[in-house]
Amino acid sequence: MATEQVIDREREEREVFAAVLRFYELAKRQEWQVRDLPWGELPPIPEGKGTPQRRARRKDMWRSVLTQQLQADMLACDMSSQLLNIAPDPEAKLYYSTMVQDESRHTEAWLKLIAEAGGTAERDPYLDELAHMTLEADTLEEKVFQMQVFYERLIISRFRLIARSSRGTVLEDLCNRLTTDDGIHHGAGMAYEKVLLRHADKKTKRRLVEAANRLLPTFVEHALWRPKERAFIGGAMRSRDIERLREDIEIGVRLAESLGLDVSDVELPVP
Repeated sequence: MATEQVIDREREEREVFAAVLRFYELAKRQEWQVRDLPWGELPPIPEGKGTPQRRARRKDMWRSVLTQQLQADMLACDMSSQLLNIAPDPEAKLYYSTMVQDESRHTEAWLKLIAEAGGTAERDPYLDELAHMTLEADTLEEKVFQMQVFYERLIISRFRLIARSSRGTVLEDLCNRLTTDDGIHHGAGMAYEKVLLRHADKKTKRRLVEAANRLLPTFVEHALWRPKERAFIGGAMRSRDIERLREDIEIGVRLAESLGLDVSDVELPVP
């Protein structure tokens, strides 16, 4: 009888990973290759109209957008590789093996697209800082929440916005693919975080919320940062950026609440 109880308990523990495994299978089915993009059939980025100066400025703006996305996916390679290495559960390791491949493929696509668009632009210093904070986070729960529950959820709307602004280009095609991939990353992160927090004590949950509070000021700086290539539209877009920033943080709060976290004292450092 004791042996049967042990077997039943082990089976129940493994069954909680069913959602993680579903995302593992979905990620494999959705896999695509960089060669699948419409290279040579469509322009890499919107070509713009008007004077040569106006077209050059618009091209620089798009190069800046591409650079920031390349930077984000290169950092995502580091973070997903870390999750693959430190996740103790075999089901999670299976999923993270696909996530590492995804982020590597995304990086390859951005590198090729940037080369066709004329090269990289200025790097976002706050994005580097955010990645460092996640890589140096103390617990697996913090890393999964920041990387997959928060960041991956927010980037989906960004990709949709970029795709709408770049109709008929390789960039649009790429962003549509990344929207699907990162939706899977976010869903898997939510599923695994629920597993991790099932038996987490109050101290672990409290540390997770405290880490989010430390991260938010830097996230605000990142969200409102504009490189010189996009400075000419920065002032005009600031009110919309702040509105979107508030929405992003509110989404993060709701996601945390859905995981059973007490976020009543989370500070919202929004201008």
